[in-house]
Amino acid sequence: MSLPEVLLGLDFSCAPSPRKPLTLAWGRRAGAVMRLDRVDEVLSHDALSAIIQPGSTALPGGFVMGCDFPFGLPRAFVEALRVHGPGELPERLATLTCSAGSSGVAAAPSSTASQADGLIQALHQHCIDRAGFQRLVDGWGQTWHTERPEGPKLLHRPTDQASPGVSSTSPLQTRYVPVGKMYFEGMKRLVDADLSLPGLRSGRPDAIALEAYPGLLAHELLGRRSYKTDTKADAASQQARLIARMDMVDALEQGRTRLGLRLKLSPAQRDHLVSDPKGDRLDAVLCLFQAAWAHAQREAGHARWGLPDGIDPVEGWILSA
Repeated sequence: MSLPEVLLGLDFSCAPSPRKPLTLAWGRRAGAVMRLDRVDEVLSHDALSAIIQPGSTALPGGFVMGCDFPFGLPRAFVEALRVHGPGELPERLATLTCSAGSSGVAAAPSSTASQADGLIQALHQHCIDRAGFQRLVDGWGQTWHTERPEGPKLLHRPTDQASPGVSSTSPLQTRYVPVGKMYFEGMKRLVDADLSLPGLRSGRPDAIALEAYPGLLAHELLGRRSYKTDTKADAASQQARLIARMDMVDALEQGRTRLGLRLKLSPAQRDHLVSDPKGDRLDAVLCLFQAAWAHAQREAGHARWGLPDGIDPVEGWILSA
């Protein structure tokens, strides 16, 4: 079966609005060149679901999508819920019995669909909405912190800290940058649309989603320089971030990343990316870039789209980490 041609990069929000929409970058790859087609604003989760659902007229030939939200939760948290969780959670999570080995990475069981699907479905049945999920995480965190005061209150997955010099936010963070709520809202929609998530679940063979993290490429290109802000900054800070966004696009166009790809875009598209002070458009393009790398890996014969073997099916793994 030939690979889908359309690539997508999704900058996600757990609560999209006109002020903070979902941002979806579209592109195609030819060899080492990743061409940007367009960047759209998607105003609701339902609108996103309409784009990626089976039979969508927007994507008749399938797609490969990099998504900026976690596809799983820390194993220790899931195991605690499975054994000591409130209400009916232990019963609903009883099938999630695959445990990590000494390396911290678990071998995938024979049927991974029940792992990824079962976890998100059980959480939605118990929590109902993202506020309920936040209450669940808060209650577990308070218990864990009391029982193990020396341990971190917000655990990370191995993949969150797999790349030297940069760490992604814990999937249990539900405030400030509410990554946990992004998992809760985003993963459910991927499963409902029956997307294939390599290493986690088998779904539609022409609709592939992979966990991306813009921070990986941003750190590689800019180090610790800031390129975005959601708040009003002084003129000097705004100018510094504008220059950082311009430098990032320069580096992507010139192919100065370890992914071995070059970004091709028009002058108007370039202006559109760098003029966004929140960085949402650039983040979507960084996710698109990671999806293009996975696409190239698959084309070269990598069965897992560049992901390592033995991914823990409740934790997931970030592309190129």
